[in-house]
Amino acid sequence: MAYYTYLLASKRNGTLYVGMTNNLVRRIWEHREELLPGFTKKYGVHQLVWFEEHATAAGAWQRENRLKHWLREWKVTLIEKDNPNWDDLWFTVSRL
Repeated sequence: MAYYTYLLASKRNGTLYVGMTNNLVRRIWEHREELLPGFTKKYGVHQLVWFEEHATAAGAWQRENRLKHWLREWKVTLIEKDNPNWDDLWFTVSRL
């Protein structure tokens, strides 16, 4: 089973959210549809702008916690390394 750490954004250079999941398609869909109360629903953070796969839940969780303590500038650099236009990657992962 794969696990994922991901970053969502409200828009380019907007509000960021860091999360982890074992089902990336389902979890991002939940964020996009605002199915659960919380930060992403309150602030309109729905665009998947970065993700990475991990072999273990512990690995994904550790990465999530590290990213939550990163400076915003570091997160932006991480996003722009692989996604310079801040494209919504939902359209890529939803086909998986």
